[in-house]
Amino acid sequence: MATDWLGSIVSINCGDSLGVYQGRVSAVDQVSQTISLIRPFHNGVKCLVPEVTFRAGDITELKILEIPGPGENQHFGDLHQTELGPSGVGYQVGINQNGMGRLVRKPASSSSAPQSIPKRIDVKSQEAAISPQQQCSKSYVDRHVEPLSQSKSFRRRHNSWSSSSRHPNQATPKKSGLKNGQMKNKDDECFGDDIEEIPDTDFDFEGNLALFDKAAVFEEIDTYERRSGTRSRGIPNERPARYRHDENILESEPIVYRRITVPHSVSKEFCTDSGLVVPSVSYELHKKLLSVAEKHGLTLERRLEMTGVCASQMALTLLGGPNRLNPKNVHQRPTVALLCGPHVKGAQGISCGRHLANHDVQVILFLPNFVKMLESITNELSLFSKTQGQQVSSLKDLPTSPVDLVINCLDCPENAFLRDQPWYKAAVAWANQNRAPVLSIDPPVHEVEQGIDAKWSLALGLPLPLGEHAGRVYLCDIGIPQQVFQEVGISYHSPFGCKFVIPLHSA
Repeated sequence: MATDWLGSIVSINCGDSLGVYQGRVSAVDQVSQTISLIRPFHNGVKCLVPEVTFRAGDITELKILEIPGPGENQHFGDLHQTELGPSGVGYQVGINQNGMGRLVRKPASSSSAPQSIPKRIDVKSQEAAISPQQQCSKSYVDRHVEPLSQSKSFRRRHNSWSSSSRHPNQATPKKSGLKNGQMKNKDDECFGDDIEEIPDTDFDFEGNLALFDKAAVFEEIDTYERRSGTRSRGIPNERPARYRHDENILESEPIVYRRITVPHSVSKEFCTDSGLVVPSVSYELHKKLLSVAEKHGLTLERRLEMTGVCASQMALTLLGGPNRLNPKNVHQRPTVALLCGPHVKGAQGISCGRHLANHDVQVILFLPNFVKMLESITNELSLFSKTQGQQVSSLKDLPTSPVDLVINCLDCPENAFLRDQPWYKAAVAWANQNRAPVLSIDPPVHEVEQGIDAKWSLALGLPLPLGEHAGRVYLCDIGIPQQVFQEVGISYHSPFGCKFVIPLHSA
């Protein structure tokens, strides 16, 4: 009778000291009172040994989980390859509508052993032939089948499996052996490796990556491509040029940086941010250029207006631009002091002050009293008086606290005698004492040191050979046509681009 248990799947509880073992019965010795299990699991983990043997005194509880069918106990090792999961998770016996016994696996959170669904058994056909020793298995079924059939998980699995479960006496439709064989071969190829052959050590990615010499491989590829004249990776033989966001990718003519030439020798040259060369001109050539432009219609009034607009734009930028001049900063209006002389340079400064006052800048205009003024100054003063700007003729009325900007329009080459006047010296002293940054509009070239050192200087049309005391030089476009330059012997191409005021750098 001991051979009737061979092939059965059992669960042996050996107490707290040894734990729970599960496996298939391979041998039962009634003399020595031992039982052996093959492919055993100890507390849910597959044992390293293929077979374990237990004494009757070590067994606390023995449960039969599966009983082999008639004739299966002789060759159970070949027909059944079912491996059990963890203890307490395992399988329970259930009965479907066709009377077929099947095992329902409880879901487990983690399991390191592969599991498969064991072969279904016919419980009804075995009830008549069951032996007295198997009454424990039948009682196990009676205790678990009924509660299990009432659960929701059982009903869901029952609905999905009942359609595929057939009675052994029913005819099973034959399937293509070739197709099933191909699928079986694919499954064996993918999942047929023994779990014991899987290495326990992790793969050393860093060590294997260090074995790959990337530079040597690419050098070998490049050498092969140069010899064969082919590019296997689709990359051109030469690396393409990299362009900035402001460069044109289309091929164009070579850039000519010297587009302006003057008829006389140049004492000083400047260059723009883009690299264009801007030569300086003498005061005589500059005066001739303005005279020819006035003859062609660029009158003094137009020139004063253009100069005032460009100078006021530069001054607004120096004052802070939109960060300073916005509705939220009405309590911080910038203050500008204008120092003007009784000449055309002074008229340019008054025009600039009028535009600044129109942009909500507090302007204080200093102009000494003279019996007779130039018509251009009179006209500019008439327009300036219509703004909120303040005009003073005494240095005592100038602010004692530092202002935001001082605009210097005191000097004129044609009125050099004004430098000896008391009001001129007092204005220079006030500007140096105020310590505010100074912007000079159209400053002349002085052989001697200027009284006021400027931080910025704004030249008109073309720059004069200004020295270091002029500070950083800017150039503004006052609208002189190109043919006017050509008429005075200057080959001219505009360096301004999209701007009316550009910075110049010493070449």
